[in-house]
Amino acid sequence: IDSSTIGLFINVSKIPLLFLFLYMFVCSLDVLSSAFQLAGGKVAGDIFNDNAILSNPVAGLVVGILVTVLVQSSSTSTSIVVSLVSSGLLNVRSAIPILMGSNIGTSVTNTIVALMQAGERDEFERAFAGATVHDCFNWLSVLVLLPLEATTGLLRRLSQAVVDTFHISSGEKAPEMLKVMTEPLTKLIIQLDKSVITGIAMGDEAMSNRSLVRVWCKNHILTSSGNVSVGDSFNCTSIQPCWQSNATTWTTQNMTLLVNIEKCSHLFVDSFLSDLEVGIILLACSLLLLCTCLLLLVKLLNSLLQGQVAKAIQRIINTDFPYPFGWLAGYLAILVGAGMTFVVQSSSVFTSAITPLIGIGVISIERAYPLTLGSNIGTTATAILAALASPGDKLAAAFQVALCHFFFNILGILLWYPVPTTRLPIRMARTLGQRTAKYRWFAVLYLLLCFLLLPSLVFALSMAGWQMMAGVGVPFAAALLLVFVVNMLQVHRPGCLPVRLQSWDFLPVWMHSLQPLDTLITKVTLCSKCLSLCLKKIIQVMHMNGCVIEAI
Repeated sequence: IDSSTIGLFINVSKIPLLFLFLYMFVCSLDVLSSAFQLAGGKVAGDIFNDNAILSNPVAGLVVGILVTVLVQSSSTSTSIVVSLVSSGLLNVRSAIPILMGSNIGTSVTNTIVALMQAGERDEFERAFAGATVHDCFNWLSVLVLLPLEATTGLLRRLSQAVVDTFHISSGEKAPEMLKVMTEPLTKLIIQLDKSVITGIAMGDEAMSNRSLVRVWCKNHILTSSGNVSVGDSFNCTSIQPCWQSNATTWTTQNMTLLVNIEKCSHLFVDSFLSDLEVGIILLACSLLLLCTCLLLLVKLLNSLLQGQVAKAIQRIINTDFPYPFGWLAGYLAILVGAGMTFVVQSSSVFTSAITPLIGIGVISIERAYPLTLGSNIGTTATAILAALASPGDKLAAAFQVALCHFFFNILGILLWYPVPTTRLPIRMARTLGQRTAKYRWFAVLYLLLCFLLLPSLVFALSMAGWQMMAGVGVPFAAALLLVFVVNMLQVHRPGCLPVRLQSWDFLPVWMHSLQPLDTLITKVTLCSKCLSLCLKKIIQVMHMNGCVIEAI
């Protein structure tokens, strides 16, 4: 057997391994979502329970971001919003900013996945840019559409018109394709009772004391009649008579009893650990599995996609159609992204799966951008199907909320894709990728800033009142706009600027460069390493001295 045949056999044998690691990667994402829900699901439910906060559009946006980051699932946060709207606890006007926030929050998953490729600088730059193009699109869409919705109610009116036009009726449950394959494994690890989060959000105090970990998988409802004591104000009739016994009024009522029949079979069914403890354990294990699978996937893909094979695949994926139909390739990519997301039932899974491919250079960021936009459409199409499967009393509200989410993404695409000069998310993501490749700690700072610190600050300002929000927000936005305009002129039309403004060198270094902060972080890291080594030496010396004293 010649070497080429052996090489072909080895490459073919790697393909089943590739699918195995991809399967484990998707399962680890599912378990990661469950871990976040266990650790922060009840907090998310409590946040939704405060309707005074949700009536503020900016606060609603931040709630959508934080809750989706906490539960790592836009489907969960959207389903809670649907339940609140259909029960009358939340109106559609207040629900729309939350949906916009969930769109932003769901993009944190593939950004975390991009961090796993930090070992190789060039790969990390491409992967981080490919992941953050989703963030940039969502943030830019919100910056335009949230004020527009707050002033005109565009999405609400548009979705209401569609609901009023079509006489919709309940259909079958939305098809689950990927979950059919992943649930046999993930259900052996953990099963959650997601009705607990929804119940807390709807103000059911009894749910606050219930665990999210599902213990009983099969139960039966028994209805029986029994004697119950009632107050003097109870209306006794011939149909429901009363009688006195020991100075107490009694009557007969039907009682419903839930009888547990069969326990679930997963690792934590009899663990007696709190939800937080189970969540932390699963979080650590799922992140470890996620990192391992991603590293092995990247290694396998690098070994398979070499030489002519890699060039051929890159040519197929990234090449445009012949002139004058070159523009169609991007729209075809949007359709592919929507279709693939509809199949896997999760935009997080799809965008996380293409992130390593962007990192190794198989998919360019120009092609990843329309694929990501398509994934946004695909996940809202799935939500529309899920809404159509709602009961009759919840159908209209669920359908309208799903349509609002759908139209938000469609309008976002119309804003930031058709005209090449408006594709700002690509340029923004590329800049972020370059910064992150140079200063790797910037990736962690970006995650904390965009998904935790900045939303929390905006939330606090919005709660302080619109005067405080305007007083801080308007000068900050004006300063950002000024910096953006000057930066653009410095790159494209430096002659239009005064000599002093043609570069930022007249400012202190820390105001226009990350280098001073990088130097500080490097020194702190080195000092912490030196300190840990010194502590180890001290412990060793103390241990040796102790042994000498004992010997004496």
